[in-house]
Amino acid sequence: MRQQVSRFRCHTAVILAAAVGLFCGLVAPACAEPPVVEKLVLSDTIQPVSAGMLERAIARAQTDGAAALLVELDTPGGMLDSTRAMAGAILGSRVPVIVYVAPAGARAGSAGFFLLEAADVAAMAPGTNAGAAHPVLEFGKLDDTMKQKIVNDTEAFLRSYVTRRNRNAEAAEAAVQSSHSYTAEEALAQHLIDLIATSDSQLLSALDGREITRMDGSKQVLHLAGARIELVKPSVREEMLGWLVNPNIALLMLVAGALLIYLEFNTPGTIVPGALGTLMVMLAIFGLNLLPIRYTAVLLLVAALVLMVLEAKFGGHGALAIAGIVCLTFGTLTLVAAPVPEMGINPWVAIGVSAGFGGITVFLVRLAVRARRMKAKLGADAMVGRAASAMEALTPEGHVLVEGEIWRAVASEPVAAGTHLRVVGHEDYLLRVEPGEPSRAPEPPA
Repeated sequence: MRQQVSRFRCHTAVILAAAVGLFCGLVAPACAEPPVVEKLVLSDTIQPVSAGMLERAIARAQTDGAAALLVELDTPGGMLDSTRAMAGAILGSRVPVIVYVAPAGARAGSAGFFLLEAADVAAMAPGTNAGAAHPVLEFGKLDDTMKQKIVNDTEAFLRSYVTRRNRNAEAAEAAVQSSHSYTAEEALAQHLIDLIATSDSQLLSALDGREITRMDGSKQVLHLAGARIELVKPSVREEMLGWLVNPNIALLMLVAGALLIYLEFNTPGTIVPGALGTLMVMLAIFGLNLLPIRYTAVLLLVAALVLMVLEAKFGGHGALAIAGIVCLTFGTLTLVAAPVPEMGINPWVAIGVSAGFGGITVFLVRLAVRARRMKAKLGADAMVGRAASAMEALTPEGHVLVEGEIWRAVASEPVAAGTHLRVVGHEDYLLRVEPGEPSRAPEPPA
């Protein structure tokens, strides 16, 4: 009897274990966490700030164990040094990087084309384009040999990873050599991208189960079905730097800060204008430092300030002021050696700032020079030529009222109280007066 009970218990345990195993096998897939794809949106020029954002997004995706990093790209291009850094970060990423040119109407121009081709998966939305990657010289004209060196170096850089991604190297080089640009359909036909997708979800669904080749030659299968997309938002620092790296904003802050500092020098002790102006100037310099600056333009700006000060101090019938404003305009227009128009200073901003800053500077410096020359016209000196009234009979000395102030005065002849007088000179603090209407005090020279 005991043996039968023992056997019954044994069979029951086996059945229960099998049931539990079957239940766990059926339930586990349903309860498994969906893969996570982190998404970074780059919709600006390529410069050090965008390079820092991409590097941070890749590092975060690797730390979080994301299945992939999706980079939504829309850029006209940018700086070559930042492009190399960003492409290097993509090529060295342990997490698969998907570069997706979207939404419709977006482009991966110039530097953006390098990033698109560097990705593990290159995709575009319908109605987008990519290419026109011929390098633009940032610092003036170079001889033909140097130009060819730069182009050859850029082509070799692009070719070094396009071939390892099993993409069309000849079509990619055409974008550099002849600035050729491709629509999404043309890029797919030329095997420059891997697929066309209308949305993020369609893109990830199409990539699920696809095998990609990493830069080290290893194979990896993407598992992106039902992936949850987490947006990588820019940090406060990146938002502030992205704002400052706009050359128009940096120029406006530089000019406004300079005027505030000048105001502090002319009204010492106010503190707020000086502190705020210094902060604005330092932030503007920091933002401009992230951009390629022409030093010849900086010399033009210095020359403009010198000409305006000379106009205010010596007067040039406006000729020096006009020359200063012209130098200021050309200096601001050429200040940033922009590889793409979007990174340059807007001409209307440059003209408006130059004319406004030039006029205000000449006006304020002229006031300062006039005030400096009037310093000698204080006290008794300022009374010469003013109207006076005898407060008492002057025989020949007495007290007179000048501009609401009481002064001791001496007359060349006795005068009665209430007589209208004119101040003609002084000896220390004793005024010399004569009867008669006052003459108008001479204006200080401008």
